[in-house]
Amino acid sequence: MNKIFDIIIIGSGPAGLTAAIYASRGKLNTLVIAGIEAGGQLMLTTDVEDFPGFPEVIQGPELMLRMREQAQRLGAEFINENVTKTDLKKRPFKVSTVSQTYLANTLIIATGASAKWIGLPSEQKLIGKGVSSCAVCDAAFFKDKKAAVVGGGDSAMREALFLTKFAREVTVIHRRSELRASPALQDRAFANKKIKFIWNSEVKEVLGNSKVEGVLLKNIKTKKTIEMKLDGLFIAIGHKPNTEFLKDRLDLDQKGYVVLKDHSRTSVPAVFAAGDVHDWHYQQAVTAAGAGCMAAMDAEELLEEEKSKEKISKAHSTK
Repeated sequence: MNKIFDIIIIGSGPAGLTAAIYASRGKLNTLVIAGIEAGGQLMLTTDVEDFPGFPEVIQGPELMLRMREQAQRLGAEFINENVTKTDLKKRPFKVSTVSQTYLANTLIIATGASAKWIGLPSEQKLIGKGVSSCAVCDAAFFKDKKAAVVGGGDSAMREALFLTKFAREVTVIHRRSELRASPALQDRAFANKKIKFIWNSEVKEVLGNSKVEGVLLKNIKTKKTIEMKLDGLFIAIGHKPNTEFLKDRLDLDQKGYVVLKDHSRTSVPAVFAAGDVHDWHYQQAVTAAGAGCMAAMDAEELLEEEKSKEKISKAHSTK
């Protein structure tokens, strides 16, 4: 516990790993607390077509591994444990895992957000094999195929509308009799001839062994079940930011996302945040990576300013 890192990065998705690359390249003593399930949501993705620099397409887990290896080559240290507690009252900050407490002069929160899933074993088995939580990421794989979106809010309508650019038919499955999405998005969805709706229904099982072949639906009112053939199932019932360990330690919004000011700064000086942990809107690997870059550069700038002030102060005190 005696060693004080220049920077600790909590999280190892695109935001955390990019921050680690920039921090290490800036000669900062960097520790990444990657988590037990390291790599973020891209670990659940197969083909990644929208991350710049990979015209041949790359698998999500491979992309995360390569980013991690790059950060390690530049000098970043990694620990595959979850953070259990933080003390942000004074510097150096204390960050605790099950096994140890670490100290840092600056901190980057890059713990991301987790998609909310229905919770079915059959759904979990087929994530990345036809089950997805991101149409922007995966819609192109369903060109001229049948897909469905579960949900009735803004996110679900955006997913459905985006899917219509590729799929020949998109079905919105909603457990209520009316949508919760904004009127403008509802109007667009209802006006789109590719989109149809199944009301008062919920998915009871995702059908298929190695890929999605359909769903078993149950009508909440009539209790009747039907099978529906599908090629893809998009779950759009929301995301939950991974910020439980930060409650009462820095400012979070009503949904639990980190509140930022001045690009990457949080309500606690010298604590920064990057990626889906604050960005509920875009939630893309490339935007998260960009945010990680900004957070690392902001942290480096802060440390350099403090070093300069310390040098000036020492020079004055010796006169």
